[in-house]
Amino acid sequence: MRGRVISRGDTPASNGNIANIITVIRILLAPVFIWLLLADNGEMGGLRWLAAALFIFSILTDSLDGILARGRNLITNVGIILDPIADKVLIGGALVALSILGELWWWVTIIIMVREIGITVFRFVVISTVVIPASKAGKLKTVVQAVAIALFLVPLAAVLGDWVLWINWIVMAFAFVLTVYTGIEYLVQFRRSSRAA
Repeated sequence: MRGRVISRGDTPASNGNIANIITVIRILLAPVFIWLLLADNGEMGGLRWLAAALFIFSILTDSLDGILARGRNLITNVGIILDPIADKVLIGGALVALSILGELWWWVTIIIMVREIGITVFRFVVISTVVIPASKAGKLKTVVQAVAIALFLVPLAAVLGDWVLWINWIVMAFAFVLTVYTGIEYLVQFRRSSRAA
């Protein structure tokens, strides 16, 4: 835990630095968000709005911890491991909860989760031999997933009407296609890099 916590510099950063603390907070907020969502039980009441707000807050802090880690040179191996875990717990938890509530088809959740967990595990397995950076499509995929889930979570249909549901499904379809495409893209890039090596 020794090292820099928040200051810029070239000396080693602490594993307990501000960026990693924010990442851990995101992980800890995930079960609270999921509980609020399930406790509302699809009634679109105050708990649903609170769950949606907590999800959006957690997603926004994902950008914050990355900006802090890169901008202040606080990147650590612990952070590299924890950051994708936080993303998967939050995104995966939201998808599973929405499927439990019957608002999202299970096959959509299963395919997205298989891709997300599979590529994350695969990346950690091969990281010592080949490092594949996140592509532009991969970064777009993460943003679209977050937007799609946020649209499903915020009960706008109760306020604006059922036509909003069409927008929700269109954005979710886009997120689904990007998720599958970037999973295939990652494997193709890995194969090319392995051959070049």
